Amino acid sequence: MKEALLYDKGSTNQATCRLCAHFCVINQGQRGRCGVRENRDGVLYSLVYGHTIACHVDPIEKKPLYHFHPGSRSFSVATPGCNMHCHWCQNAGISQVPCNFKFPTGEEMPPAQIVAAASKSRSRSIAYTYTEPTIFFEYSFDIARLAREAGIANVYVSNGYMSADMVDMVHPYLDAANIDLKSFRDPTYRKYAGARLQPVLDSLKRLHDAGIWLEVTTLIVPGINDDSQELKELAEFIIAELGADTPWHISRFYPQYKLEHLPPTPTATINQAVEIGRSAGLKHIYIGNLGVDRDTLCPGCGAILIQRRGYDIKRNRIAAQSSCPDCGHRIAGVGMGGE
Repeated sequence: MKEALLYDKGSTNQATCRLCAHFCVINQGQRGRCGVRENRDGVLYSLVYGHTIACHVDPIEKKPLYHFHPGSRSFSVATPGCNMHCHWCQNAGISQVPCNFKFPTGEEMPPAQIVAAASKSRSRSIAYTYTEPTIFFEYSFDIARLAREAGIANVYVSNGYMSADMVDMVHPYLDAANIDLKSFRDPTYRKYAGARLQPVLDSLKRLHDAGIWLEVTTLIVPGINDDSQELKELAEFIIAELGADTPWHISRFYPQYKLEHLPPTPTATINQAVEIGRSAGLKHIYIGNLGVDRDTLCPGCGAILIQRRGYDIKRNRIAAQSSCPDCGHRIAGVGMGGE
């Protein structure tokens, strides 16, 4: 347990959290909507600081980040909790449990131990992932500063529901992020995630303006966010605000958590989303959860530049120069040429 960052003390022992876009006003003895920040006598505490629920060494492509040091390892860490409550959550067993005031068991690992483990595993980066890095910000922030000193990059895999104050505080230590843009309709966010759309869009723009490398993921859920006009507007937002070089990961839904009654996303719907993104002008589109190849293609001539099988890289033709050897087109990203 550690005193939280980014909160205001009020009269009558209230605390206003400024970490995420919920801006919870938390009374004495209560927790915020994330379930992991508690007011004790007017002082707000993080209940998950150092309390890891998952630690793994993953390929960076699993985050997914395909244009950030491709082929490298990322030491991945998470604590329990989340500030959204998505009906399709893939990690509900660790992200949603704190809402019931029951914390799953985990391992206590101070920040220095995380950085040492990342270094020992020869990971190029540390990824704050699996649940939501916003809600364990104090922990990730302390790790990130030590990682930067050790020459290890920092990556967020996030729902993007962070406050402007948090972005301002973390961006000097954050190198890349994959933001889950769940829908381009506010009612969908409110009904299925307990959140709002605009703060996510604001975070994407702030992170982009701060120079953080961004990739965007959208899980296509049948009958919920698969409308062609909505997907067109989402793709156009990415181009207008983040740039046409921003990779868009389109992921297939499988029945889980509160949406077990829905069918998997039809392959035709995924292919339609890909065509919508291409027609809008996005240069790099990847399909997830469908068992297809995830090659990086040259936007100039269409040549295969990075050949993948699953998360493994079989061939990288731009490892030496970050540009297409056939037509010279420069490929956007960080560490694309192995630098």
